[in-house]
Amino acid sequence: MSQDITTEFADRMLSLGLARVSEAAAIASAKLIGRGDEKAADQAAVNAMREQLNLLDIRGVVVIGEGERDEAPMLFIGEEVGSGAGPEVDIALDPLEGTTLTAKDMPNALTVIAMGPRGSLLHAPDVYMDKLAIGPGYPDGLVDLDMSVTERVRALAAAKGAAPGDVKVCVLERPRHDAIVRELREVGAQIRLITDGDVAGVIHCAEPELTGIDMYMGAGGAPEGVLAAAALKCMGGQIQGRLLFRDDDERGRAAKAGITELNRKYSRDDMVTADVIFAATGVTDGSILPGLKRRGGYVETETILMRSRTGSVRRLRYRTREL
Repeated sequence: MSQDITTEFADRMLSLGLARVSEAAAIASAKLIGRGDEKAADQAAVNAMREQLNLLDIRGVVVIGEGERDEAPMLFIGEEVGSGAGPEVDIALDPLEGTTLTAKDMPNALTVIAMGPRGSLLHAPDVYMDKLAIGPGYPDGLVDLDMSVTERVRALAAAKGAAPGDVKVCVLERPRHDAIVRELREVGAQIRLITDGDVAGVIHCAEPELTGIDMYMGAGGAPEGVLAAAALKCMGGQIQGRLLFRDDDERGRAAKAGITELNRKYSRDDMVTADVIFAATGVTDGSILPGLKRRGGYVETETILMRSRTGSVRRLRYRTREL
């Protein structure tokens, strides 16, 4: 008789290996910080992450990756990784979240990876997703994608026992969000605009006392939405997402990924249905993690490593000789 997938997934044993995967990608991409070459920085992270994943005793499948097989030579969606021994797992990754941030030496570039039992992670197509996230400690359904921007802010302010002006919202700075920004200004909310990196943007909500961010909203990549949901599954917090389609090609991508309800509203636990582990390593300095540092012939990284089963959040500092 086959075992339940949750008993086969040895998250405690695999977690340190996942941290090493994230660290290796950060160290490789950090050599390209400030060099102005986004593609080279991303490729360095991809190569390092793939090499380390293949050292793990897993039978892994990349469900959130660098793109379709014909678009990405490595870590493409559907690629099998690992030694071929051990549990069957789903892997969601962004080898370098913030390629532009890295190329321009701007804050909050991260390497990001999540792992769960086979079948536990939403196979999100590479389309946009409308996202709404808040941190832990609030009633389920306090805010909703079907609310107006004003209603969301007022609901969260009331739950905090504060005024709308005390709510700070993180928004990706894009023309498509001009209406959201305008309504946030009208209701009196504070706004933190970010240029890139909406996985980090959502994670900000999970530690408002550290980051000052209470809520994230706006449209960004659907794959990044799944990664953010994995982080919130570990740290606590709520996220909703709804896929957005611009044309028939994007609807076809959804069908290929097995998605039939195109207007479905996904909760955190719809996107991540079982316990997961999550790791992220700082490439450039940010509000979640410090970036890679070079000191006396060594490189130092800091990684946040989390397990949803226990709610554990570890910060790991790693030092190695610079090659």
